[in-house]
Amino acid sequence: MPKAPVASNPPTVEVSSRGAARLKDGHVWVYRSDIVSADAVLPGSLVYVTDHRGKFFGTALYSSSSQIAIRMIASDRVADFLPLLRQRIADAIAYRDPFVRDTEAYRLVFSEADFLPGLIVDRYGDILSLQILTQAMDADPVRRAILAELTDRLHPASIVERVDPRVRELESLPARASGLLQGDKSSTIFTMNSIQFRYDALEGQKTGAFLDQRENHAAAAQYAKGEALDVFCYQGGFALHLAPRCSQVTGVDSSRPALEIAERNAALNHCEIDWIEGNAFDLLRDYSASDRRYDTIVLDPPAFAKSKRDLDAALRGYKELNLRALKMLRPGGILVTCSCSYHVSQSNFLEILAEAALDAHRTLRLIEVRGQAKDHPILLNIRETAYLKCVIAMVS
Repeated sequence: MPKAPVASNPPTVEVSSRGAARLKDGHVWVYRSDIVSADAVLPGSLVYVTDHRGKFFGTALYSSSSQIAIRMIASDRVADFLPLLRQRIADAIAYRDPFVRDTEAYRLVFSEADFLPGLIVDRYGDILSLQILTQAMDADPVRRAILAELTDRLHPASIVERVDPRVRELESLPARASGLLQGDKSSTIFTMNSIQFRYDALEGQKTGAFLDQRENHAAAAQYAKGEALDVFCYQGGFALHLAPRCSQVTGVDSSRPALEIAERNAALNHCEIDWIEGNAFDLLRDYSASDRRYDTIVLDPPAFAKSKRDLDAALRGYKELNLRALKMLRPGGILVTCSCSYHVSQSNFLEILAEAALDAHRTLRLIEVRGQAKDHPILLNIRETAYLKCVIAMVS
């Protein structure tokens, strides 16, 4: 694939009236179906965006392959992306300074929410983990600028790239393996909410630990008590936070490698936690049928709705999980239940919980309705940046 220029006189892309209306509403995406003309525009190019009357909307990054053809980066004319890119990285780092506390691990750059579409950077102590999700961010000069700015600002021991092969395929980018881009350190131990975690930059899901749940981990620990069950525990994030507050904690996940890391994390923190490898739906059904009871249950499943087409099935899945959990909680018990499916809105999720409570003949009193951690910013005009729901409730 030819590498697009990053400093030139950008070409112009014309969008349809529907695409223009989306931009007027404050969104930053234009879908391919709303591109009227993009003649001779190279993959990953910086482009100017207009409608059919020539009205100027701003500067964007262009993808020749993705269904999201345009991702806006500025409302004015930008002729050279690299200085803007470096300034935006510096701004993203500075944005987090006032409120990221009690952690050595957090998200530094969150794509559109930090005005850098297609770039995600996470920090785990002295290791940085990045994902590049678009043609524009994959251009060689852009890659070099990203690494230079991160190095100048943070002086990491290593920078690792985590690759999602499916994303690269959708963007028509050449295959690339995950690996070290800089330095030779790929594993570390970091502290989050006074709890230690092992991190291997080249293992696990996505960029590593689920940093978006960091503040929810701490919130759940405030209310946890008695015997606790953490379902979809992955590497033990919730379970490790519950352990100091609970008399017994059991973590369940279908991934043996994840549970092995969870067990090592527990040893780091001198915690006694029982780990069970199994299917969450089957286990909850069996435990519910055998009248197993708990004082605290955490449900943190993967996204059930990857697209709108999955919504109905996802809602049924969330209802079944929560129904089983509600039946297993003792009176006065605590339910911590989450959804990271963007297509399941907060109102959808609360409605499903209400239905599950009715069917279980239980009453739910909401203690907290939460979202993602503050290092995962939400832009009000870009609904896709708000995806995580976390409800903490008392059951009677």
